[in-house]
Amino acid sequence: MRFKAKTWKFGDNINTDLILPGHAMMKPFDEQPRYTFSANRPGWVDQVQQGDILIAGSNFGTGSGRPGSRSLKVCGISCMVADSINGLFFRNSVNYGLHSMECPGVAAAFDEGDVAEVDFGNFTVTNARTGVVLQGRRFPQMLLDIMNAGGIYPLMDARGLLEPANPLTA
Repeated sequence: MRFKAKTWKFGDNINTDLILPGHAMMKPFDEQPRYTFSANRPGWVDQVQQGDILIAGSNFGTGSGRPGSRSLKVCGISCMVADSINGLFFRNSVNYGLHSMECPGVAAAFDEGDVAEVDFGNFTVTNARTGVVLQGRRFPQMLLDIMNAGGIYPLMDARGLLEPANPLTA
C-alpha cells in the first residue's frame, strides 16, 4: 500500500482526549468524527481532504481506547506516521483499518503541508519537497493485512468468519 498526499502535523503526546473529546463519545457514531481535534485544532475537520496524511511526534494516541483512529479515517486521513505511537492506539488503528506506522524522526522531517509518500511495502516515508527518505518500523504482515482489508471486521467478513446480521437485533 502506498499513499501520497498533503500532510497535517501534530506534536508529541497527543492523547485520545484531544483526538476525540469525551463529549463526542455521547454522540451517535456518525456524528463523532465532526469533533476530531476540536479541542486543539478547531475547524480542522472542515479543512482536511480525503487522502491526507497525518504526521506526528512521539507517543501519539496516548490515553484511552476510544475510537480516535476510526474518526481520523472517517475524516479522510488515509494514513498516519508518527515518531512513536501508543500501543493501544496502534492496535485500534489496525482494527479500524487506518494505516499507521512508527518512523523515528518523521516529525522533524516534515513541515505541515509538505507532501509525504508513505510506502507500507517497504515501510518508508519520503518528503517530496526535501527528498528525505526515512525508514519506518516494520510490523507483522498479519497486521498489515488487517489494515489493507479496511479493518478487522471487513477482513473477517471477507473470510466468511461472521454470521449474517440478525435484522431483529442489528
